[in-house]
Amino acid sequence: MCTQSRAAALMANVPEADIDPSGVFKYVLIRVHSREEGDDSEVDIVRGYGWAEYHADIYDKVSEELEKGGVLDCECLGGGRIKHDPEAKKIHVYGYSQGFGRANHAVATEKLKARFPGYEVTWANEGY
Repeated sequence: MCTQSRAAALMANVPEADIDPSGVFKYVLIRVHSREEGDDSEVDIVRGYGWAEYHADIYDKVSEELEKGGVLDCECLGGGRIKHDPEAKKIHVYGYSQGFGRANHAVATEKLKARFPGYEVTWANEGY
């Protein structure tokens, strides 16, 4: 019988992409993984918000929330910026985080494409 770990069950309920509805803002790519012995389940998530002055502001808030129960652990894989234009149905991922380095924009783009079907989602390593 295959049973799902507590961590895997929690991760299944974490949206893989959550960003502001429009604008240009910082984002981070976070790897969420299990703290449970023998459980190597993990998921990468994208979080981007205009309220954040620094990439670390987003990471700190999201990781604190996810790590609350002691079952999940978070690691920041890097950051960048997102330009979200809902009227044109376009999202562009670019740039880097001075504190965390450049996120893998290709991974972030795939998460955003799944979250925003019908959007044109692009990325570039240029820009800040």
